[in-house]
Order: sequence, then structure tokens, then C-alpha cells
Amino acid sequence: MPKYVVRYGSVRAIGVLSTRGGDEYARGSKVIARTNRGLEVGEVLCLATEEAVSHLKDPTHGQILRPMSPEDANELAHLKGNERSEFEICKRHVSELQLDMQLVDIDHLFGGERIVIYYLSEERVDFRELVKRLASEFQTRIEMRQIGVRDEAKLLADYGDCGKPVCCNNHLSQMPPVSMKMAKLQKATLDPNKISGRCGRLKCCLRYEYDTYVELQRELPRIGSQIVTQNGKAKVLNQEILTQQLLIETEDHRRMLIDATEVLTVIKKSPNKK
Repeated sequence: MPKYVVRYGSVRAIGVLSTRGGDEYARGSKVIARTNRGLEVGEVLCLATEEAVSHLKDPTHGQILRPMSPEDANELAHLKGNERSEFEICKRHVSELQLDMQLVDIDHLFGGERIVIYYLSEERVDFRELVKRLASEFQTRIEMRQIGVRDEAKLLADYGDCGKPVCCNNHLSQMPPVSMKMAKLQKATLDPNKISGRCGRLKCCLRYEYDTYVELQRELPRIGSQIVTQNGKAKVLNQEILTQQLLIETEDHRRMLIDATEVLTVIKKSPNKK
């Protein structure tokens, strides 16, 4: 019985889902699936091969029930059309109860088993009365889910500065840790407005090439090192990691850019950097 990697829900969760009776699905197929949350609409990404699953961290599990039909598409459109009014009703109750929380989004599951409400809050919120009110109003189970600003971007953001859909809402199954060190190594601008994503945090894409930069940098003499080239001794002033070039200063105080292959030997390593 084949299994598939399927993306589903507003938070675009990734799961490894089995099929019924050996049904087969093409990549990109819209399906109705039973997940750990309930009945949902999903998109088939690929076969759940051993290699594909190895890239997933704690994937959820479930079952693909059937291909999405025109009737299913109409029902989904109806649910999505109601989410705006449901969101406004939630906001009204939050305001009446004076809860210190910011509503972000609502996810009305396709099967109607529950409504998941995503919110931001600095403190822990006692939302028991809110859940009672909403459950009575919507006649279904209410699930409150506290999220962070990066998750908010995953739910609401559309396009990044690059002109493409934001990574967190497209192909990332988990948020990679990103640090300013990564931006500095890649010589990216350190202007927060230019290296921050829609969530206000450092862009996830700064993580993509970092390992390659680290590997390439290992092949270069460190900044401050004394080296010998065909033109004599020199000091390394800077590194151009991707092009594998060095900015050096010769003994007669001339500065030039050379290829790393022109370095004959390193006679004194820089004591300042590891």
C-alpha cells in the first residue's frame, strides 16, 4: 500500500499518509485526508520514500480518503468564505472578555470537527470562557493555538523581498535557526530592514548557503595571516569566499586581489581568529 508526503492545513503541516486500497496519486493532487486533527484538504507532494521521509522531522500520520471532487471544492470555498465572519465574532468576544491576546487567523477544518484559532500573546491567557462562548456560537469544538511571530508570517505572509512566495509558507517544513553570524560571513548588509523577513526576524534564506560558505572558508588562509606568493611575502587583509580570492598587502604596501591558488604557503597564521 503506497504512502505519500502530504501538505495540509493553514499552517501547511507535513504528514506521511497512507492510501485506501492501493490508490495512487500524482504530485500536486488535491485530496481529502483524515489527519490527527480531523478531515482536511491536502496536497500530495511526493511518494513517501525512505529518502523523502528522512528529511522530515516528526511527520504526522493519517490516511488519504479520496481525490478532491468539485463538490469538495465548493464546500471548501463555502468554509473559507465563512472564516472572515467567524474571525470577527472571535474578535468581539475577545474584546468583551478583555483578554490580552491578538487573534491571527482561523482554520475551519474541512470536516467541521473543530475550528483552530491562532493567536499571539506575551503572557499566558485564561481563555476558558472564550472557548465556551465560541463553542456555543459555532456548535463545534474550539482549539486555541498560541503561536510566535514566525508562525504568524507562515499563516499570513505572501511574498518576500525576492518576489517569490515566502519560504515558510511554501517549501519549509520547519523553521531553521538563523543568526547574525551567518549574515556577516556571507557579507550581507547588516541593515535590519534588508535582512529581516516578513516576520521581523532574520530571513530564513540566510541559512541556506551558510554551510557552503563555512566549507569554502576553510580552504582560505585566515585574515591577518602572513603568506608567500610568487610575488613575495604578503598579509591577508580580506577574503572573497565564493570566488576563492584574497585581498592582500605586499611588503612594499601594495594591495591586490589574488586567487587562492597563487598562495604558495602560509608562514604565520592569524592569532585572532579560530
